[in-house]
Amino acid sequence: MTTPVDCILGVDAVTASYGSVPVLRNLSLHVNPGEVVVLLGPNGAGKTTSVRVLSGLLPASAGTVSWKGRPFKGPLHQRVRRGLGYVPEERALISKLTVAENLRLGPGEPGLALEVFPELRPLLGRKAGLISGGEQRMLLLGRALAAGAQLLIADEMSLGLAPIIVRRLLAAIRSAADAGAGVLLVEQHARQALAVADRAYVLRRGSVVWGGTSEEARSKVGQIEGLYLDV
Repeated sequence: MTTPVDCILGVDAVTASYGSVPVLRNLSLHVNPGEVVVLLGPNGAGKTTSVRVLSGLLPASAGTVSWKGRPFKGPLHQRVRRGLGYVPEERALISKLTVAENLRLGPGEPGLALEVFPELRPLLGRKAGLISGGEQRMLLLGRALAAGAQLLIADEMSLGLAPIIVRRLLAAIRSAADAGAGVLLVEQHARQALAVADRAYVLRRGSVVWGGTSEEARSKVGQIEGLYLDV
């Protein structure tokens, strides 16, 4: 797979393991500025491992990850300084701090997060551990977007949330891409993600088994779901 020279994120033949157990095998994909790319796959396909490698939480044992054509190395905090916004599957908040205090922990201006998600404004004085799962997701995503992320990696945004909240989060992601950011959206539920995506990859047993435009994916979504759910 040839990686475009002007992409923001390039992943070429990346392999990663937990101990002696390989999880990713020759993973290759790319994300351009201004587009949403969705990485689809079932539980156990290697989606979260991909996110951990690309965000610097897990080293790759082979292959390369590039940022605007240059090596993208170092731990998560260094990658964040270069323009990465990371929204993990787990709730990466300090539950005893208020919503406002959690927003101030990010590198961006809290007011910008509230512009994206005004729903958070009445919750600023509430402990983050006492707001709903959907509100916690808005807080995490808003904090990443407020930092002006050039590349946003979001892991399983829809997990356990009501459809109306999922649509709200995905709309914010689409808006970020329309403003110029590149987005890698890791998802298990194809139809919701493809509604806002430009391109898609299907990950199965640690390898990409299909890639194409979101329009192509939507036209054969039943086949794709059958492919990636058959593990």
